[in-house]
Formats: sequence, structure tokens, C-alpha cells
Amino acid sequence: MLIAADKFKGSLTAVQVAERVTAGLRRVAPDVAVEALPVADGGDGTVAAAVAGGFERREVRVTGPLGNQVTAAYALKDGTAVVEMAEASGLQLLPEGVFAPLTSTTYGSGELLLAALEAGARTIVFGVGGSATTDGGAGMLAALGARFEDADGRPVAPGGGPLKDLATADLSGLDPRLKDVEIVLASDVDNPLTGPKGAPAVYGPQKGATPEDVAALDTALAHFAAVLEKTIGPKAAEYAASPGAGAAGGIGYGALVGLGASFRPGIEVMLDVLGFAPALARATLVVTGEGSLDEQTLHGKAPAGVAAAARAAGIEVVAVCGRLALPPEALGKAGIRRAYALTDVEPDVARCIAEAGPILETVAEGIARDFLSA
Repeated sequence: MLIAADKFKGSLTAVQVAERVTAGLRRVAPDVAVEALPVADGGDGTVAAAVAGGFERREVRVTGPLGNQVTAAYALKDGTAVVEMAEASGLQLLPEGVFAPLTSTTYGSGELLLAALEAGARTIVFGVGGSATTDGGAGMLAALGARFEDADGRPVAPGGGPLKDLATADLSGLDPRLKDVEIVLASDVDNPLTGPKGAPAVYGPQKGATPEDVAALDTALAHFAAVLEKTIGPKAAEYAASPGAGAAGGIGYGALVGLGASFRPGIEVMLDVLGFAPALARATLVVTGEGSLDEQTLHGKAPAGVAAAARAAGIEVVAVCGRLALPPEALGKAGIRRAYALTDVEPDVARCIAEAGPILETVAEGIARDFLSA
């Protein structure tokens, strides 16, 4: 049995999901061989998954999304760093009920990348998602040596809103070590930078942006791209329209245009980094999952990536989740034979969230009875 599940957001980490599933399986089949490989798709929880997979956790003080100092972690192993922008610039770092859609900054994400460079990383997997920011990655690039100035030659203020005042952009001061490092932008988001499907329109509201804020941010990011086009040429506009440019409030754009990053679906990158293929080769059944199995799951989330890789290898997959919102046909098309939801055991959603661990163990007992019993 290979347990390759993501977190149940707000209830269990990916590591805890694996522990609870293992406990439930072994109640019914005490001798079953279980291997745990917690996974993530590039969003929050990516560093934790890497650490669970054998990477070293490293902590550094960086600038948070509101400009205050926060402690952020990245993971390092054999010259590969896993950097999670949510650690430095995530919604999780904002006080409850506090949003700053126009002024929150990715500067700390740049400092986190800088720490990975200083640690000798030759490959950086840059997981983006869960951001509090919509600044197009301008803050990140500034932390790495870029200069963004207004018409009076002063640095543009932090955040996406002030980018409307941008007059000149200079990327020549970017840390020279970036040229010798492979940076992989790992995301499950394929949105462009601006427009109806861009970062402000699609993701701005969940960061507290009003309709007026969304319009202001979209205009400011379009201006940001236009100024960069004057600086580095037509590639700036091409990157703005590229899949992934709108990831994490446009930090994807900053990574593409300034860091020479390549874009790959987050779960694919993380499965490679975590050694999923050799673990899969040892398995006869895979258990994947996340908090909610729904339409979003089918568009690049961890369970879909795990199921696709397992199906290609001819290995059967079942899923665990808190809530199931996909019909059997959709699960089957995704390569998942059957899904087991906490709400099948406990219909009360609040109790499922509060008591997710014990209920998940009960769910895992059901999997063992269905697939492991003689």
C-alpha cells in the first residue's frame, strides 16, 4: 500500500493523513506493508511534504506580506531546494479578517529564494499558491536586486496597486547566481497575468479585493507588463499571456519574466522531487486524497496527478477525502476506482472537521475490508 495524499486543509497535514490511514488499515490487516509519501501540488504544505520525503527543513527570517518580519521555511536536499511562496507571502500569515489586496508584497518570497541560493541550491522548485499578494512578483524581484522606480526616480511602494506609478524597470541588478540555477515554477494554476481569467479577476476576491480593487490591480499589472516590455522587449508581453503567469497573484509572471523559470504542473514536479515513481513500482494499491474531492481536483490538484501516474503504471487507486463532490464517472475518468469520504461515516461536517483523524481511521478500515481482506 502506498499512501500518497495531500493535506485535509484546516484539519490534517499530509503527514497526519498518512498516519491515520496507516493506523486504520492495520487494524483490519495488521501485516500489510504500508509506505507513506505525503504529497503537495506546489501550494501551502509543499515544504512539509518535501521534509516528510527526506529534505532538510531550513528556517529564515523574511519580510511578510504586510511588511513585518516572519519566520519562513524552505527545504533542501542534494542541491535541490523546495521553496514555498506561501511560507513568506501567504494568506495564512495575515491576521484573521485582515486583507491588503493592493499593498501586500512578495518581497519575502524573494528573500526566501535568496536564502536557497546562498545555501548552494542548483535547482529550485518554486511552489506558488495560497498567496496574500497580487503584485506580479515585483516585490520578489526587488528582493533579488531589480529596481522599480516612479517618474521621480523613487522606488515604487510595495504591492500591486502602486505599480500604476511605475515609470522604469531595471532587471540588470538581479542576483547573478540566478543564471546558473534551474528554477521550476510549480503551480496548479494556468491563468494568464491579466484579463477576465487573470490573477486579479479570478483570485483577487479571495484576498479581500473589491470589484474596484480588482479593476485597479488589473490595470496596474497590465502597466507593469508594458513597462517591462520596454525594458526587455516583446517577451515580457508573451510571458504575461503565458499559462501560469497569473499564479499566486502574478508571482508566476515575475518568475517567468525575471528569473528564467520554466512552468510545470505542481503535482508533476513534486512527484518527481519526492521519488514517487520508485515508490509506485513497489505498490499494488495507492491511496490518495485531499480535503475536498471536487471539480478543482480534476484540474491539476494532487489526487488527480497521483491517479494519472498510477494509472499509467497500471496500479489501482482509491481516494480518501473529507467531502466528495464528484460522481463515480468523473472519478473513474480521473483513474480513481473509488472514493471514501469522512461524511460517509459522520454526516455532520463540523464534526468531520473537528474529529477528522479518528474518522479517517474508520474510513481506512473500510478500505482494508474492501481491498485487503481475503
